Amino acid sequence: MKQATKKSASRFSFIGETIAELKKVVWPTRREAAYLTLLVLIVAVTVGIILGVIDYGFTFFVDEIFIPE
Repeated sequence: MKQATKKSASRFSFIGETIAELKKVVWPTRREAAYLTLLVLIVAVTVGIILGVIDYGFTFFVDEIFIPE
């Protein structure tokens, strides 16, 4: 009987501990969040363009080598 009480108590203490940890978090300001979002978008687009160019180059190379016309 005691174990069942401990298990249910530990389940609810998890929620309290989670809330306590979230109160310790230092959240970014609106300006920092906007800056970091823009930075992520710029990096993602740049990497996408670079990979697209590399893919196009390999496709062109393979087509010229293996499928000559």
